[in-house]
Amino acid sequence: MQIKITLVHEFDTNKNLQTMKVMHRNILFTIIAILVVLILVNVLHEAPTYNLKLETLKQEYAIKPTPSVDHSKLEILQQNFETPQEVTAACISCHTETHKEVMASSHWNWERLSYVEGRGISASGKNTLLNNFCIGSNSNQQACAACHIGFGMNDDHFDYKNALNVDCMVCHDNSEEYKKGTSMAGYPDRTVNLQKVAQSVGTPQRNNCGSCHFFSGGGNNVKHGDLEVAQLSTTRDVDVHMAVNGMNMSCVDCHTAENHQIIGKLYSVSTNNTDRATCEQCHTNTPHFSHVLNRHGSKVSCQACHIPEYAKVNATKMAWHWSEAGKMKDGEPYHEEDSIGNHRYLSMKGSFKWEQNVKPDYVWFNGTADQYHLGDSITSVPVQINTLYGNYSDRNSKIIPVKIHVGDQIYDKEFKRLIQPKLYSENEGDSAFWKDFDWEKASIAGMHEVGLPFSGNYGFVETEMYWPVNHMVAPKEQALSCVECHSPDGRLAGLEGFYMPGRDRNKTLDTAGTWLIVLALLAVVGHGLTRIISTIAKDKYEKQVIDYRQEDLTD
Repeated sequence: MQIKITLVHEFDTNKNLQTMKVMHRNILFTIIAILVVLILVNVLHEAPTYNLKLETLKQEYAIKPTPSVDHSKLEILQQNFETPQEVTAACISCHTETHKEVMASSHWNWERLSYVEGRGISASGKNTLLNNFCIGSNSNQQACAACHIGFGMNDDHFDYKNALNVDCMVCHDNSEEYKKGTSMAGYPDRTVNLQKVAQSVGTPQRNNCGSCHFFSGGGNNVKHGDLEVAQLSTTRDVDVHMAVNGMNMSCVDCHTAENHQIIGKLYSVSTNNTDRATCEQCHTNTPHFSHVLNRHGSKVSCQACHIPEYAKVNATKMAWHWSEAGKMKDGEPYHEEDSIGNHRYLSMKGSFKWEQNVKPDYVWFNGTADQYHLGDSITSVPVQINTLYGNYSDRNSKIIPVKIHVGDQIYDKEFKRLIQPKLYSENEGDSAFWKDFDWEKASIAGMHEVGLPFSGNYGFVETEMYWPVNHMVAPKEQALSCVECHSPDGRLAGLEGFYMPGRDRNKTLDTAGTWLIVLALLAVVGHGLTRIISTIAKDKYEKQVIDYRQEDLTD
């Protein structure tokens, strides 16, 4: 009887052990599940963080410098100036060497010495290059000089060595009343009070830089797409740096200068990877708390993620077709506007396409470029007005956002090169297209100006120009998400030369990945079946042992 009680006790004990094992297993699985959920929540949830570096920057730029000199009190500036050159002479009387710095700058000379592979070291700039907007400055200086920091640029005989022709006011006026006259060879508008402006000079503000850079190409936001008059007084949604309710930064906060040599490159005319204004100047190479995002910075520019759109307020010109210029109505030039008031057609210039809230295109860029120089042969169509160099294998290359401006313009069919036409003149009969509407005469005059022959046989060829997008940085909450690039039809769908997860498919990798998933699933299923079978076998074995002992005791 005692033996039977012992066997029953052992049986109950084994049963309790099995129950406890199941309970322990369930508790373990529950703990693991909770840990997994906590880990996922921690990974996926971005907790509010305090970015000390960013807050320090905000404090630094929140404090605006106080001028150390009140120019309105200077005796030499109390006179009534008759000419702008008299103002320059007054400036030089105190700033005795500054004019030499200005006259050594590309802003003054409209060109700089640079090295380009295949061309060597040469001077290049507005005097030697073309674009696909107003084409070129040669033979059109009187109009183009509205964006030159000098006075008296009527033609190609401008005296670059005359210091009195330097326009100090266009960059340093803080009265916001100074402006260049239209087609006045760089002279100020006749309504400008020179004495008031001279007494109001100071550090350049957005208005100074914007008077040229916002209106380049003949109107607001025509060329750049990310630089326009709205940025004089805007919000953070448009530009976090220039926003009046944000940092309210001036251009020169980033585009700093030493001896009037301003950092920053415009790759319609620049070629080298030097003296560039970059985000890293302030934000460093590791601005994020996420190491994954910081690693992206080795191949992806800050602008690529943080400027999802440009031309946020006013539209920008995306296409310009000179081939349609010259049409008349009742023998007179005419114009047409689109639904938002931008010129859709001008007899003087042709037809245009404008766009607003534009998603950028993306290219690899290493900071070096080349441009179409006057006299270059056309070797492919569309003609590349400028070429941005870079590729995935180049360690200096990053993905950057760009505006691509397309169109067509006049070229010499026999010599296979673009033509510099004469566009501007004050008078009819001077061969200027904007007055006489005769392409042949305009081509003869313009090519004579640049010293190149013209065959007399002209046509129009498609062209393409790239403009890096660097402004209109959006609030961080509007930065691109991962899937906007890492998907087959994402923003980088057309960017070739590298494999990007989520976008590209590689048969070998896909096959290997599929088999790894299958093997992993088989391993999981196999492991689970093994555990189930072993558990059943174990229970069966224990039951057999108990039954065997019971039989022995009964006997």
